[in-house]
Amino acid sequence: MCLFRKIAIIGTGLIGGSLGIAIKKNKLAKEVVGVSRHKRSIDLALKNKAIDRGSLALDIIQGSDLVILAVPVDTIISLKEEVRKIVGKNCLVTDVGSTKVKISGHLSKIFPNYVGSHPLAGSEKRGILNADPGIFEGSLCVLTPTKTTRVKALAKIKALWIRLGAKTVCISPPEHDKILSFTSHLAHIAAFALINSVPVNFLKFASGGLKDTTRIASSDPELWQGILMTNRIELLKAVKSFESNLKKLKFAILQNDKGKLAGILKQARRKRNTLE
Repeated sequence: MCLFRKIAIIGTGLIGGSLGIAIKKNKLAKEVVGVSRHKRSIDLALKNKAIDRGSLALDIIQGSDLVILAVPVDTIISLKEEVRKIVGKNCLVTDVGSTKVKISGHLSKIFPNYVGSHPLAGSEKRGILNADPGIFEGSLCVLTPTKTTRVKALAKIKALWIRLGAKTVCISPPEHDKILSFTSHLAHIAAFALINSVPVNFLKFASGGLKDTTRIASSDPELWQGILMTNRIELLKAVKSFESNLKKLKFAILQNDKGKLAGILKQARRKRNTLE
């Protein structure tokens, strides 16, 4: 059963493309249209059956009953007024941004039916060629309603993600940014710093451990610059915690304290094993 008549996806990259394919595969909309800055992305989205029609211009989103903003954080905010002029006041609007305080602060003021979404799924890869409709199956999607969020709008967006195979949880935008600063943004910071710490001429000796640990350092720089800068306050708190734990490791090694070092490593193993 269709949930929507026409869904517009602004940004036909990895997540936007994956959403389009999954929405069409599950027959959740009668029509899916896409918008991209590049004609090649539109052509590939059409070829991969992520959208029914595509355009470089936003006019194509007119008449949509759901608009999904699947572009970098800064772009989401910069597009808001242009989108508002095109869609009707009853149109549902959501985004898939990795930070929420700044986005929801802007979008909730001008879109009556805005509901923030953050699917905790994806890859360090980018582009429609890496789109995978299965990435939402069994994943967790965080919804970030505010005090002004309409109940019916939240229910409809929640239903969309559930039909895509995701589990949903609702938390406030500030709580979202606080949690994700530790569980996602800090991990990227650590990966970026770690790979930059390794001398280039040593990389040919890289083990699986280095490759696994720094995989996400291959993520899109433009995307992650926006994410990190829009969550600066919470991220710096997470970095401070990381620095504190790194100092503990450094001090145990410096003091040749095998007992202390073993305790830190065992604690880390126990904590990591809870993620399995």
